[in-house]
Amino acid sequence: MAAVFGAKTEVALDLLHIADLAWHDCYREVAPSEEIVGDLLLLSGGTIDGLVDATLLALTDWRDLKLAAQAQRERRG
Repeated sequence: MAAVFGAKTEVALDLLHIADLAWHDCYREVAPSEEIVGDLLLLSGGTIDGLVDATLLALTDWRDLKLAAQAQRERRG
């Protein structure tokens, strides 16, 4: 997390904690999988704004998150 968010690591961790709580309400699962968290980090682009956007996408429909992450990975080669 520190490698991705630097000085904003604590804020990013707080946001992921909130995402864990919301994930349960949205999907009736305890928390998102490690794969989902990895996709969140990838799509964040290392910014808190990006992490917020990716989290909202995941909580709206996790499949859209997966497609966006896959497209990002394909662009990177």
